[in-house]
Amino acid sequence: MKNPIMASVVMLALLFTANGAFAQCKEVVWPTDGAQRAKAEESKVLYEDAKNSKQYKQALPPLNWLLANVPQFHSSLYINAADIYDELASAEKDAARKKVYVDSLMIVYDMRMKNCGEDPVVHNRKALAYLKHNINEQPAEALKLLDETFKKNGNNIMDATLVPYFQTVRLNALKFKNMTDVQILERYDKLMEIIDNKIKKTQSEGKPVDKYKKYKDDIDAILITMVKVDCDFVRANLAPKYKQNPTDISLAKKIFSFMLQGKCTDDPLWLQAAETVYNDPAGQKDCGLAKNLGIIYMSKDDFEKAEKFLTEAQGVCTDSQDKAEVLLSLGTLSSRRGKKSEARELYRQAASANATVAKEAYEKIGDLYFNSHGDCAKKVNQADDRLVYLLAADYYQRAGNGKKIAMAKEGFPSKEEIFLVNYQPGDTKKVECWINESTTIRTRD
Repeated sequence: MKNPIMASVVMLALLFTANGAFAQCKEVVWPTDGAQRAKAEESKVLYEDAKNSKQYKQALPPLNWLLANVPQFHSSLYINAADIYDELASAEKDAARKKVYVDSLMIVYDMRMKNCGEDPVVHNRKALAYLKHNINEQPAEALKLLDETFKKNGNNIMDATLVPYFQTVRLNALKFKNMTDVQILERYDKLMEIIDNKIKKTQSEGKPVDKYKKYKDDIDAILITMVKVDCDFVRANLAPKYKQNPTDISLAKKIFSFMLQGKCTDDPLWLQAAETVYNDPAGQKDCGLAKNLGIIYMSKDDFEKAEKFLTEAQGVCTDSQDKAEVLLSLGTLSSRRGKKSEARELYRQAASANATVAKEAYEKIGDLYFNSHGDCAKKVNQADDRLVYLLAADYYQRAGNGKKIAMAKEGFPSKEEIFLVNYQPGDTKKVECWINESTTIRTRD
């Protein structure tokens, strides 16, 4: 045969077909015939020297002689053969020659499995080698090989296979349009289950699991490029699993993230997931999440839980603006509970804590005063009863809210009303009730 490279792959193919005896290849097995042994020893030295000096093509003749004549020599023979053919395939620019080397590499793995019996692990290595060299040319065959590898290895699949597997799923789905969302999710679920089992095993050994969490994030990122992951998707596909295992932090994080992106944080499912994420014993309490949970529960009139999360946020948040915003929310909670004096004090603390938040805090104090007319009116004269609107306007002024200043001004006493009680514009008057604060007399006309 004129083409030595083609002759090499044909010979390997014939060897794979011919050799069928089973052994583990854990012990070195030399030929019993003296001449054959000498040839084997010479071939081993020649191919190893060539490999070590990176003269991979020169390594082929002695390497292939050993594969042909001592196929159960030792597993290292196949490890070295795979390295040599991989190097040749990686360096080859000619497409036809490259294919020959890749085909030879696959045959080496098949020979190893046939002669040495290291099926699952070697099958995994073969799949990764196929991905490396053939993923773009043969994505369907690559996926088939990976599916077989997962079937053979299960939870023992090599870590390096996890993300590339789903990348291959994506390539097939986009190129051939041959997968439904359900089929994609079946593979996704299988992959996530394996990673979860790896995490449990790793944790039981007292080792870190950060890389597996990163794998999950990477796979989730791939998923959303194939399947529309919206709130309906979460409810249909993730909610049932979460109900079965509500302490699953990883799943809770997915629900939290996907529903946040889908803008359906009013869904009780999102709220439950958010609490699970917040209470993750392995994580740190998040300031923003604590604040938001407090605000959401307040909007649902669950004041007990709102207070819990907002109080925790006071201890978690370190930034001055965050701290001030927590005080604002606690003030609003007190106001909702009818504790106006307490609310005002919290608003004042918020204004002192951060200049950016101060304007909103003053506006809220203005709101407290504006809405106190009914509580504080003695109904003896209009001038005194309307003082709360003057105070409200004072704070709206500090907040820089012209619209609310105008709204408050409509409640100011009239010239006639202050005349009846002998008040003059510019006089200082104290508003009693729960307020106990002074303002300056002005009129609306």
